Amino acid sequence: MQPDSLSATFAALSDPTRRAILARLASGAASVKDLSAPFEMSGPAVSKHLRVLERAGLIERGRQAQWRPRTLNASPIKEVAQWANGFRRFWDANFNRLDNYIETLDK
Repeated sequence: MQPDSLSATFAALSDPTRRAILARLASGAASVKDLSAPFEMSGPAVSKHLRVLERAGLIERGRQAQWRPRTLNASPIKEVAQWANGFRRFWDANFNRLDNYIETLDK
């Protein structure tokens, strides 16, 4: 059974190491070695994180001769933003009620 894309994206984003990898890729393509440099973990551990990100569609693996750069694919993050935006009406209504309440306290 394959999870829906939104669930896969949330699962991939749930780990701070994977979020850090995505943040690094936001500035451009990088090799696995470059991506693993800031972390105190083994190469296989970083590779597992990269596989999770690839399965979620958040990164893509390229090929340039001997180099296998990873690049960011932000489309799944856009889906998360659209999903979260659906709650905007709820939060706007709550903030409006809070504003009204504060105004009554000030009077």
